[in-house]
Amino acid sequence: MQNLVLSADEFAKEIKVVMEERRLRTDDQPHSLVHEALTATAFQAHPYRHPIIGWMSDLESMTVDDARRWYERWYAPNNALLVVVGDVKPKQVFALAEKYFGKIKPRALPVRKPQTEPEQTGVRRLTVKAPGKLPYLAMGFHVPVLRDADRDWEPYALEVLAGVLDGNASARLNKSLVREQRIAQSAGAGYDSLGRGSELFYLVGTPSEGRTAAELETAILAEVERIVNEGVSEEELDRVKAQVTAAQVYQLDSVYYQAMLIGQYEMVGLSYKDIDKVVQSIRGVTAAQVQEVAKKYLIDDALTVAVLDPQPLETKAPASPTTGMRHVR
Repeated sequence: MQNLVLSADEFAKEIKVVMEERRLRTDDQPHSLVHEALTATAFQAHPYRHPIIGWMSDLESMTVDDARRWYERWYAPNNALLVVVGDVKPKQVFALAEKYFGKIKPRALPVRKPQTEPEQTGVRRLTVKAPGKLPYLAMGFHVPVLRDADRDWEPYALEVLAGVLDGNASARLNKSLVREQRIAQSAGAGYDSLGRGSELFYLVGTPSEGRTAAELETAILAEVERIVNEGVSEEELDRVKAQVTAAQVYQLDSVYYQAMLIGQYEMVGLSYKDIDKVVQSIRGVTAAQVQEVAKKYLIDDALTVAVLDPQPLETKAPASPTTGMRHVR
């Protein structure tokens, strides 16, 4: 929290590690490149457009002084949250926190100016070229996140909508596009209701061999349109709500995820006490609410589409004796 020693030598070593991590997780992973480009295009003003690990040019130009200034600016007890879970004695935890952190004085933090994302007014499209065997499709729609656990209902309906489309063998995208029509090798949906800014509702998939990303996009949007026009059945709704709430409850079986959830809720402006409210609220979502959020948010004016254009995979020719010797030397 204070008095951290940042040496130039250690920084020089660690920045290389981070660069390699970016290569392994993003630069060498075509699907990761697609999602990175999708986010950078979907968000125009909000910092979410920047990858957490940074662009490679950021890492290449970063200095130990940059890291030190960041540390001095943000590492303060009034900007931190300490979460302790498990078989502990609360009074002892508070005493230890006071002992080790109590003497550290708060620091004035930079003013965080609003970085409101302007309303999108049309479909945004992009293509990413990278080595791969098959195309890949990723679509993101701007949607709200949870701000008030008692009053908001749309984030809960969006959670259930994601479950209707994905999450099990009977979900609509898998049942219709993968097993019945065989347009896709895989297809799914995703949404996270916790965030400090607006979020994206994702629809993704890999087309079957001989099928195109454009065909898959049309098929996925047709499934969304079915929900908009016909809604979902009560039987389907009950099954999905049971699965969504079970996933929420199962997380609490892990001490690690208990800590993660508490930290997440508190850091985005909610309360850890809201965790139980969310589970109850998801159980109360109606079929009409699921249909309404699909109609309201999964629209062209909120949509960004990213497609992987697979390039030939590199094949290494067997090394000649000369080449091999040169390599060993």
